[in-house]
Amino acid sequence: MDARGPGAEALVGDPGVPQARRLAGKVAIVSGAGSRPADTESGIVGNGKATAILFAREGARVVLVDQRRDWAEQTRRIIDREGGEAILVEADVSDDGSCGEAIRRALDAYGGVDILVNVVGVTGPAGNAIEVDPDAWDRAMRVNVTSMVMMAKYALPPMIAAGGGAIVNVSSVSGLLGGHPSLLYPTSKTAVIGLTRSMAAHHALQGVRVNCIAPGTVYTPMVASRGMTPELRDARRKGTLLHVEGTAWDVALAAAFLASDAARWITGIVLPVDAGATAARLQALSPRSDGGPPDDDGGPPDDGGA
Repeated sequence: MDARGPGAEALVGDPGVPQARRLAGKVAIVSGAGSRPADTESGIVGNGKATAILFAREGARVVLVDQRRDWAEQTRRIIDREGGEAILVEADVSDDGSCGEAIRRALDAYGGVDILVNVVGVTGPAGNAIEVDPDAWDRAMRVNVTSMVMMAKYALPPMIAAGGGAIVNVSSVSGLLGGHPSLLYPTSKTAVIGLTRSMAAHHALQGVRVNCIAPGTVYTPMVASRGMTPELRDARRKGTLLHVEGTAWDVALAAAFLASDAARWITGIVLPVDAGATAARLQALSPRSDGGPPDDDGGPPDDGGA
């Protein structure tokens, strides 16, 4: 079923309207709910935009938080056109007062907060420990990590007062693996994982579940804007077990599950959404244990029983 209506722009990878409305009656706050325009290909959406749209389809009333009002307004228009309910809050999640105001706006509009999805993140400064600029490091860590703490600081009290809720933090597979060319980005994403586990332990007995998604090489407007060649895009796709390119909708679907009552017994986890990229190496690094030639078909290697 397609709720977009005639003449609406097709969104790449859009899974359509779900059969079950798992978030009906819930109030969900999504940070980074806008999505930068795609320069090279129409219909590509970012993780926050896809999450906000999908949550509205699942029945949630969605609070769209973004520093770029024009980007978030595009998300609101889609939700409105599909018959969903959302309000837009222009806010800088790296500012404590702005985070508090965003939660207050949600409470004023809908009377409660059930779900918080922390999506906002930046690539941050380039460079290793010798090269990175300390001031740029501090600014990026505030956006990527401290913002999640501040949004939770204000969202948790109404959640707890209502008997519980769910928080979903967006990290990255870069927080699970080494090899990223910069130091800041993977460090901040690893910090999000630690933050998630600590918050899950702190608030479990208050009825709040806290989980984390680690997206892999999904294709978003941010990625597309970095001069992504067709060859590199294809190499990214082939660097996964499934050989399937991911979209922001894959991240959104995982977030909807973790935020729903279907995940009521799940807290403190890191869920890679990466087509199996973190599950196995695709190139054999040692001879096969059966004495045969190294695998060359792109399948998982045999590491000699190690």
